[in-house]
Amino acid sequence: MILLSFDIEEFDMPLEYGKEIDYQDQINISISGTNHILDILEKHRVKATFFSTVVFAQNAPEVIKRIISGGHELASHSYYHSTFKIEHLATSKKALQEISGQQIAGFRMPRMKPIDENEVRKAGYLYNSSINPTWLPGRYNNLAEPRARFKEAGVWQIPSSVSPWVRFPLFWLSFHNLPLGIYSWLAEKTHKKDGYLNIYFHPWEFTDLKDKKRFGLPGYVSKNSGIKMIERMDRFIGSMKRKNYIFHIISDFLKNCKNTAYL
Repeated sequence: MILLSFDIEEFDMPLEYGKEIDYQDQINISISGTNHILDILEKHRVKATFFSTVVFAQNAPEVIKRIISGGHELASHSYYHSTFKIEHLATSKKALQEISGQQIAGFRMPRMKPIDENEVRKAGYLYNSSINPTWLPGRYNNLAEPRARFKEAGVWQIPSSVSPWVRFPLFWLSFHNLPLGIYSWLAEKTHKKDGYLNIYFHPWEFTDLKDKKRFGLPGYVSKNSGIKMIERMDRFIGSMKRKNYIFHIISDFLKNCKNTAYL
């Protein structure tokens, strides 16, 4: 099973590199990217989970409608992408349910920052997918965390997938920088070991990010962005489908795993 997910949010990454970016540009870039994603998913008839901030959902109602009508899962990515308070766990869940008309079962913390699981449980979430169980300089060191799903404080933890050896992360940066054949080989080996694959991306990756003056992003972030990212994602999903891998939204994956050796 492949758990494909996308963090749909305000494109605020340029701010981390000292570049100002207009708020409406942040929203528009993510709207455009999310529509590219949905086009690819529709082409291959696969479902995915979309972790949305409330402010993105408020500014992109047609995109949210398209996600829901396409049978995808909407989950919470908190209220804002760059500002967080504990109360945003509950308020984002409530707001996204009102916007979408769907129950919100999952949460992912912006930038995969740590969060008190007791607070996640109190807010009513079934699962949290906020752990990248590897070491990323300047971001996090989660080498002591389990590689595969586990339960903490009554909440299922669905870590991002890393390879069984040396915990090489299979998140979005790896997808951009590795040759696609090597990335796919690592993905298949990880799936064989764990019985599933949990990988995540962002809509702004589907925009050409190489304009250093505008975005200020390093080459390892902007590499294979825009049309190249659209083509790579199309090829990756098509290849995995031809090999009979099944794509699931995360909440259904947990339901399907009940009473099995996985849980």
